[in-house]
Amino acid sequence: MRRSSLAAALAALCLLASPCVRADEGMWMVNALSRAIVQNMEREGLQLPAGTIYDEEAVSIKDAIVSLDFGCTGSMVSVEGLLITNHHCAYSDVHALSTPEHNYLEDGFWAHTRAAEIPVPDKSAYFLKKVLDVTQEVEALVAELKASEKPFGMRKVSFVMERRYQTSTGLEASLSSMWAGSRYYMALYEVYTDIRLVAAPPVSVAAFGGDIDNWEWPQHKCDFALYRIYAGKDGKPAAYSSDNVPMRPARYLRISRKGVQPGDFTMVLGYPGRTDRYASSAKVRHLTGVALPISNEVRGHLMEIMKRGMDADPAVRLKYADRFFSLSNVQELQEGEVACCRRFGVEAEKTALERSYGLPSDLLQELDRKYGAIADAERNRFWYRETLIRGTRLSVIATRLHSIQRKPDPARDKKVRKSNAEAYAALDPALEGKLLRYCVEAYYEHVSPRYWGPFQKAVKERWGDDYDGLCASLWKGGEMQPGDSLYLFFNDVNIGQFNKVVDSLQGRENVQELGRRYTRALWAERERRGEAQYPDANSTMRLTYGTVRDYSPRDGVLGCWQSTHRGILVKADPSDYDFRLKPDWEGLLRGLPAPIPVNFLTDNDITGGNSGSPVLNARGELVGLAFDGNKESLASDVSFTPAYNRCICVDIRFVLWTLERYAGMQEVLKELG
Repeated sequence: MRRSSLAAALAALCLLASPCVRADEGMWMVNALSRAIVQNMEREGLQLPAGTIYDEEAVSIKDAIVSLDFGCTGSMVSVEGLLITNHHCAYSDVHALSTPEHNYLEDGFWAHTRAAEIPVPDKSAYFLKKVLDVTQEVEALVAELKASEKPFGMRKVSFVMERRYQTSTGLEASLSSMWAGSRYYMALYEVYTDIRLVAAPPVSVAAFGGDIDNWEWPQHKCDFALYRIYAGKDGKPAAYSSDNVPMRPARYLRISRKGVQPGDFTMVLGYPGRTDRYASSAKVRHLTGVALPISNEVRGHLMEIMKRGMDADPAVRLKYADRFFSLSNVQELQEGEVACCRRFGVEAEKTALERSYGLPSDLLQELDRKYGAIADAERNRFWYRETLIRGTRLSVIATRLHSIQRKPDPARDKKVRKSNAEAYAALDPALEGKLLRYCVEAYYEHVSPRYWGPFQKAVKERWGDDYDGLCASLWKGGEMQPGDSLYLFFNDVNIGQFNKVVDSLQGRENVQELGRRYTRALWAERERRGEAQYPDANSTMRLTYGTVRDYSPRDGVLGCWQSTHRGILVKADPSDYDFRLKPDWEGLLRGLPAPIPVNFLTDNDITGGNSGSPVLNARGELVGLAFDGNKESLASDVSFTPAYNRCICVDIRFVLWTLERYAGMQEVLKELG
C-alpha cells in the first residue's frame, strides 16, 4: 500500500473509532467542584458520586494522590505505601544514586526485596488533608497590618497565616492566592520524608525516543517509577530510620487491566504547577516577542554543546544527563509555546476577550505602554540571565565564593566550599569550557556595553572579538579562587543592576501589579455573569476530566489515539542513543505474538506538575499515568485550544507487563493485586 493510502486508511479507522467530543477546559479545584461541573462529568460518563473524589471528613480519592515536593504528582497503589509516578519525575533521584559502577539511569533499578530499596535524601510526599477558604481571614489580617503600619505583602501574610494554621492543626500549611487575591485558600498537608526508590526502568525503556519524541505523537515510553513511603511504627511521618515500616495510606487506587477505548471517560487528579491563562494580550505579545525567543535560542545552543560531549563520552553523559534533561524539557516547551501562540492567534484571541468583557481601556493601554517601555531593557536582562547566570555551572561557583568574601561566616563558608568541591566533581572541564565560550560571546554580542562591568570592559578591550583567547585568559580549567579572572568576570555585574533599570522604566505600578489588577477585573466580570471559572494552576490539587480520543496534528493527518510496542521496533536505531534498545528488551518485544498497548491520548487539560498524575476511568480505577502533552498544546500555559490539546499517557497495562516480563518484580505485582 502506498504511504498516502495507508495514512488515509488509518485516519478512517480512527474516525470510526472516536466519537466527536469536545475537550473540556479546566483545572478545577477539588474542594470547590460546582454542581454544574459534576453534571458535565456525569454526562461524559463519570460513574462515581462527587463526594468520593474529595471529602474532608471521610476517606476519598484525594487521599491517594500525592504531591512530590510540588514538582510532580504520584499516587498510592498499595496498602503498604507503594507510590507510582513518572520516571522523568524520578530522573534526578535515579541520576543522583547512579555511579559509573551502578548506572541506574542506563541499566534500570529493581528492588526485589524491601531491604534493597534505596532511601532518597531530601524527598517529601505531601498528602492533602483539607482545604479551607480563608479569604475573609486574610482580608482581616491585611487590614490589621495596614492599621498598625506593618508590612502587609503576600510574603508577610503567608508567614502569619501558615504559622497560625500549622500551630493549630499540627499539619503543614500552605496559603494560596487565587485570581490575584480575589480568593485565598489554606491547604493542610501531612508530610512524609522517608521515601525509598523501588523501581525505575532504564532510560532506553522509560524515555525511548528521548528529546526527539518529546511533545510529539505517537510516543512509545514506559514512563514510570515506583517509590515506597515509610513511617514510624505508629504510622506517623518520621525521619529515615531502618526501624521504620511501610506507611499504610488511607486510600490507594485500584488498577484496571481492562484498558481504555476511544470515547471513554478519563479523570486526572494532580498538582499542576503554573498556568497564566489570565494573561493580557500585552503580556502574551511580550512573552512571544521578547522574553521566550531569547531563552529558547540560548538553551538550544547549550543543548547542542552538551549533546556533542555526552555522545562522545559515557562518563560525560552521566555527569550532564540530569542537567540536559531539565534544560531540554523547558526549552522545547517554551519554543513550542511561542510557535503555538502564533499559530493559533493567541494574542488576537486575548484582545477579543478583553473587548467582549469590557475590561477598562485605561488598564489595557497602560499595560501596552509599560511593556513597550521595558522591552529593550528586558532583552538585555534576559540575555544576561540566560548566559552568565544559567549558562554554565561556573557562575554558581563564583556567586558562592563571592558570598564568602562579602560577609565571612565560618560555618556557612565551610558548607560553601564543600558545595563548590561537589560542583567541580560534577562537571567536565572541557565541556564546561565550551559552554563558557558560547555564553561569553553571546553576552558580549547581545548585552549593551552600558551594562558591562569595568573588568568585563577591560577584558573585551584587550581581546576584541578573539573569544577563544578571551576565554582562555579567564579560565584554564582549574578551581576558581577569589580574585582570579573568572571570579572577577562573573561578579562584575549582577541581576540587581538589570532589575533596577527595568523598575525605573515602569514607575509606581509595574507590569506585575497591573497584571494582577487585570486578573481581578476579568474574574469579577465572569463572576458577575455567573460563568464557571477556575484559577490559574499554582501547585494546588486540581481535577480535570475528558475522554480518550485522537487528534489532527498540524499537517492535517489524523493521529490515532493509541500506540503499541510495534512502533518501538519500527523506530529502533542502534546508531542513535535516543532510539537504542537493550538486547533483552528488544528480544522480549520481538517475541510478542500480538501488539500490546504502550501509550494513549486523552483531551484532559494538564500542565507541568501533572507529570505522574493518575489517569482514572469512570469508576475511579487507575488506567494510566499522564506524562506529556502534544506539540500543538504548548500554548496551553496562556490559552487552551480544545481541538488540539492532548494529554499523553502511559498505559498501566504496559507498566504491569514491564514489571512482570522484563523486571521479574513478582512480589510487587502481588502487592499491586
